[in-house]
Amino acid sequence: MPDLVALALPGGPAFVSALERIWERGDAALPLDLRQPDSAQRAALAAMAPARVVDERGEHAVAGGRPVEDGDALVVATSGTTGRPQGVVLTHSAVAASARATSTRVGVRPDDRWLACLPLSHVGGLSVVTRALVIGTALTVHPGFDAQAAQEAARAGANLVALVATALGRLDPACFRVVVLGGARPPEHLPPNAVTTYGMTETGSGIVYDGRPLDGVDVRLGPDGGIDVRGPMLLRAYRDGHDPKDAEGWLATGDLGSWDADGRLVVHGRRGELIITGGENVWPAPVEARLAEHPRVTEVAVAGRPDAEWGERVVAFVVPSGNDPPDLAGLRDWVKQTLPGYCAPRELVLVDELPRTSIGKVRKDALLGPMP
Repeated sequence: MPDLVALALPGGPAFVSALERIWERGDAALPLDLRQPDSAQRAALAAMAPARVVDERGEHAVAGGRPVEDGDALVVATSGTTGRPQGVVLTHSAVAASARATSTRVGVRPDDRWLACLPLSHVGGLSVVTRALVIGTALTVHPGFDAQAAQEAARAGANLVALVATALGRLDPACFRVVVLGGARPPEHLPPNAVTTYGMTETGSGIVYDGRPLDGVDVRLGPDGGIDVRGPMLLRAYRDGHDPKDAEGWLATGDLGSWDADGRLVVHGRRGELIITGGENVWPAPVEARLAEHPRVTEVAVAGRPDAEWGERVVAFVVPSGNDPPDLAGLRDWVKQTLPGYCAPRELVLVDELPRTSIGKVRKDALLGPMP
């Protein structure tokens, strides 16, 4: 039986070479997040159970390894924004299907070069590497995102890049021919060369580009707006053996959405993020977008908390700008100028920063925490 081999290497040529060697042997790779503390890395190893680890000292065996199935290529941990991370098993055929579909949609050319500068422990960064390997596109891999290094890579020939919203705002996107944008909610104003994507670890990277499913991808909406997806790039199973797809291959994403007038998919958010206050439905995204325009707000996240009177109340977690933070009354008035009154926050929490995953997603579970 083939083994699972953990990759404990920073992004760079050594990572790519090690991944290729693992695949050549018929084994599967588990990229580790080296920015996590040692205790978290040990927990990941225990949960995913690789047989060997490749690090800067070489390759060595570890106890308790469990095999993978023939054809498995990757085990990738979910981002952890919705609970304990799980190991998503992606086969070589799924990786290849994703690479071909995304490369076709982006219009990858023979002389293009990808820049991989997102964490390789997450599918958004790792898929840049695997896409280049499958298609044969030139590739530059950085150990992490650094705006200056990214722009230097662009000057050296990298013209395709995958970024998250926080990284997009730190460089000149015009340096690249195409910017594939995933992870957190995209900014309201996008550069003309940016392509927004929707996907998850279980889908092997983005599967909907600018609201349009990739070739070979099916999307359907349930009666309540639940988004189901199907396609050849979906996971085989989780590392524990559980297959979340139904008998016809459909995966319930846990997100809610709708189709717009042009037939494009609009993702409203996770099913659990919908705030029902006073019988009215409030999606955090438009409230966050409005609050982010306030001159005293640097960053903001919106979530719901139980409320005896309203069922749930809208809570705004705000990183203020400067030494003159906004007050609740001012923010409520600000929101009411463009959105219905029930969207206005009923609680304001000032924070120094928003807790995020390594790919930029806000961890609202960490913000909410226990009730005050």
